[in-house]
Amino acid sequence: MSLAPTPSQTVGPFYGYALPFARGGDLAPTGHPDTITVHGHVYDGAGEPVPDALVEIWQPAPDGSRTGAPGSLRRDPVTGGIIGRDGVAFTGFGRVATDADGHYVLRTLPPGGAPYLSLIVFARGLLHHLCTRVYLPGRADPTADVLLASLSPGRRDTLLAAPDGGGAPGVLRFDIRLRYDGVHEETVFLAFH
Repeated sequence: MSLAPTPSQTVGPFYGYALPFARGGDLAPTGHPDTITVHGHVYDGAGEPVPDALVEIWQPAPDGSRTGAPGSLRRDPVTGGIIGRDGVAFTGFGRVATDADGHYVLRTLPPGGAPYLSLIVFARGLLHHLCTRVYLPGRADPTADVLLASLSPGRRDTLLAAPDGGGAPGVLRFDIRLRYDGVHEETVFLAFH
């Protein structure tokens, strides 16, 4: 006798419990001169901000290595702090919850060997997390990158971060749209098998 697979279940909005952690969006060492800030909002299909989403970032270090800081998710049993989140080591991984306005902020370093940052989005109503990329200005070549070359210009634009912050260097805006809202294209999400 074979059993049918258990169907996916919605798990939100419980992301605020145990998943976010202190300084979860700080991948870059404190005060590093090459730090970039990526921020934006997560929007639902009605164009409304999602106040209880969770955004994860995964990326290589500036030298292209993918090791990150060991223990960047474990708690120190003595201090309760996050091991590996010492403000000195580059972690390669971050996780932040959106605020009441659906806004998130990540502080990181430009990735070596890749023109993009990898993002994963968890939100209420999603049975599975969503994977996407944030292509950094001046680093993505739409003709050389297979993914970007395969998209129409409108869809491609959903993956491109834009300079933001009133001219402040290193501040980038990247909004995540979970569905087409009648005006704005849905962010391109990737399927990995």
